[in-house]
Amino acid sequence: MLDVCLLGTGGMMPLPYRWLTSLMVRYNGSSLLIDCGEGTQIAIKEKGWSFKPIDVICFTHYHGDHISGLPGLLLTMGNADRTEPLTLIGPKGLERVVNALRVIAPELPFPVKCIEIHEPEETFVMNGYRLKAFRVNHNVTCYGYTMEIDRAGKFDVERANAAQIPQKYWGVLQGGGTVEHEGQTYTPDMVLGPARKGIKVAYCTDTRPTDSIRNNVRYSDLFICEGMYGEKDKIKKAKEYKHMTFLEAAMIAKEAEVKEMWLTHYSPSLTRPEDYMEEVRAVFPGVVAAKDRRTVELVFSDQ
Repeated sequence: MLDVCLLGTGGMMPLPYRWLTSLMVRYNGSSLLIDCGEGTQIAIKEKGWSFKPIDVICFTHYHGDHISGLPGLLLTMGNADRTEPLTLIGPKGLERVVNALRVIAPELPFPVKCIEIHEPEETFVMNGYRLKAFRVNHNVTCYGYTMEIDRAGKFDVERANAAQIPQKYWGVLQGGGTVEHEGQTYTPDMVLGPARKGIKVAYCTDTRPTDSIRNNVRYSDLFICEGMYGEKDKIKKAKEYKHMTFLEAAMIAKEAEVKEMWLTHYSPSLTRPEDYMEEVRAVFPGVVAAKDRRTVELVFSDQ
């Protein structure tokens, strides 16, 4: 139902075995990308996914390791004769930053729309999902994101028959539409039960722990969170540069009652993240030290 691939897991600089942090999500024929650091195109190619369905690119902030891959990606899309519009979402200043990067990609065969985030929290509804941006705590303006797919309640055949709703309209109502027929108005609430649990993915990087993270990622099926440092003695450095340690990320996952967490955005000096996981799993058992191209398909639960 929802394909999630963490294309790269590196922070600051790409390494031969680790591209910079970028997330790609596929749903209902469209794709969303969060961050686009150096190496993102290669990571997509290595995964075997396509650039063509990408219609939204979100940015957490404008440090080079999160946006420097954008000009090349735009050129690749243009060279593939793309004509569909592309939407970019990011903190205030997005249009200025993108226009500067586009000095080397000035002519594109498709329109680029920039949506700047100005409030501490903003929600966008598109392509069948809700995308929410929320402010976090880095040394520049930075946002985390959640992506939610709602799930309507079960269709109640008995109620539909009792209301004498023609069967040819059932599919419209089940899909959330309203029907006018012979002077009668039929609405989804007439035939659908209570809303069921949907799917929620959260992505957060380059930040100290904040209440905004805990509140917004709560009950996520998958929480992808930065773990810049695995070593406990790096806590002072994490605070200084506004990043997180593995243990701090695990504590957020525990407090927010997420189902699973993937760590990402590792320091270049952190060559073996798995070496630090035993203590981290003692805090939150559902944590994974993610590697490049880690992928999962999330589906609706039976509840």
